[in-house]
Amino acid sequence: MRTVRQLLEAKAPEIYAIGPDSAVIDAIRLMADKRIGALLVLDGGRLVGIVSERDYARKVVLQGRSSADTPVRTIMTTDVVTVGLSDSAEYCMQIVTERRFRHLPVVHNDEVLGVVSIGDLVKAVIEDQQLELDQLQTYIRHA
Repeated sequence: MRTVRQLLEAKAPEIYAIGPDSAVIDAIRLMADKRIGALLVLDGGRLVGIVSERDYARKVVLQGRSSADTPVRTIMTTDVVTVGLSDSAEYCMQIVTERRFRHLPVVHNDEVLGVVSIGDLVKAVIEDQQLELDQLQTYIRHA
């Protein structure tokens, strides 16, 4: 099973982030521009939260707030679950499944290194299963 380090290396990670005092509309614009579903919220380089399209829908749209007047800190998730470089894709998949997350920030020594998405994890699991299937078929042919 692949590690988070291998997942990040395979996708050349870019870190998209916004500050906690930025307007929600700026976060939504950045997500739309980058075609992503969540942004890390960094304050002085330190991870303080994560804001997602889901947060926007539930905490702005459904509550009748203004995207232009609401700061990101008002709607962001603050108890962010992170993973490390040596964690396995299988472990990450377990987290996103049980906790119903779609994005896991990768942190090492308090430094944010990237984000692993559920899409990254599904892709890795499928590729690993295909490799195992290919190996089993080769073994059966030569047995």
